[in-house]
Amino acid sequence: MEKLFKLQENGTTYQREILAGLTTFLTMAYILAVNPGMLGLLGDGMTPQAVFTATAIASAIATLVMAFFANLPVALAPGMGLNAFFTFTVCMGMGLSWKIALTAVFLEGIVFIILSLFNVREAIIKAIPANLKKAVAVGIGLFIALIGFSNAGIVIQGQGTVVGLGEMGINAPLLAFIGLIIISVLYVLKVPGAILIGIIAATIIGIPMGITQVAEGWKPFSVPSAPLFFQFDFTPATILTFKFFIVFFTFLFVDIFDTIGTLVGVTTQAKLIDKDGNIPNVKQALIADAVGTVAGAALGTSTVTSYVESSAGVAAGGRTGLTSFTTAILFLLALFLSPLFLLIPGAATAPALIFVGFLMMQPVTGIDFTDPTEGIPAFLAIVMMPFAYSIAEGIVYGVLSYVVLKVAARKFQDITVVTWVLFVIFILRFFLH
Repeated sequence: MEKLFKLQENGTTYQREILAGLTTFLTMAYILAVNPGMLGLLGDGMTPQAVFTATAIASAIATLVMAFFANLPVALAPGMGLNAFFTFTVCMGMGLSWKIALTAVFLEGIVFIILSLFNVREAIIKAIPANLKKAVAVGIGLFIALIGFSNAGIVIQGQGTVVGLGEMGINAPLLAFIGLIIISVLYVLKVPGAILIGIIAATIIGIPMGITQVAEGWKPFSVPSAPLFFQFDFTPATILTFKFFIVFFTFLFVDIFDTIGTLVGVTTQAKLIDKDGNIPNVKQALIADAVGTVAGAALGTSTVTSYVESSAGVAAGGRTGLTSFTTAILFLLALFLSPLFLLIPGAATAPALIFVGFLMMQPVTGIDFTDPTEGIPAFLAIVMMPFAYSIAEGIVYGVLSYVVLKVAARKFQDITVVTWVLFVIFILRFFLH
């Protein structure tokens, strides 16, 4: 294990890595409930039970590849947002079958692997300016905190306003606030595993509050259903169309830049990047993500991607692939213990996400806001992630503004060739939407 994951070299221990993996799993385990509920709406053989199995197995496969191939504390699962696009836009909105949607995801994953093998995605990551990389980490922090606030009902859609404050006196927001206080106090007291302890404590407290639901006759074990193997539709008349291309391109675009944003943010928080801002084993990490997408499509679920919730595990001390390995094993165990982990309500994991948002704010102090050609793009990248509810959009507006302002200031030497290519692609994307 030591030789495989290099624990001493990364200043960590077995206990810390396993605890971090468990923490990551608990903060992202909601996908095992959300994904089947969402894709299961499509019917026609796409059952929640089959999607649950596909979600667990695909997440485990992708995370194991990340653990052994890249040795990074990053877990993967079907992406939130991408599953909504799959269900509500592609299938329900555009009228395409879920088999065609899976085909688009599968082909996107193949292209993703090719781009990774030829270092195209690695070049993209290296092309992101240093200040923008820091901004991405901060933006992800705000984004993940917003997810936590929203999941708990602390932040809601306001009456006559875009957002508003929920009723703090009712159960879910109150439980999340209690959990946040527990985590914060334990963190200040430097108690190991503060985030995990907070999640467990909030889950237990949620029982008398009626939030943690324990059904009568509840049993912790279940037998997994079979996933939907290789349910693709390669009919030329269907896939050789502009509509299919738009679906394929959207999946590819969001997957690439969500992954890049997550890897930059999580590795920055873990202090794994070098002095030049490069991520260790980034090529292997990108391939793990792409393999997960292909495996997920073959099993019957939407795009698998690196999860920002991995930040929770990093905050708990995760630094190596042993964290990912632990998370992957728990995904496999979840196949048989789904009733157990589904007891954990969103209000109990929400405070962990909020607290991680605080931890990820720290790189903001290293951003050069005195230079407007650096500060404005960083600002836009930060705010667009939570406001657009998309990591990818934050990167888009950060890069676009960076190039425009550098050109305006005649600082052409600051713009790399790859950054110019990204600029053109992002501009074209607006016309292809």
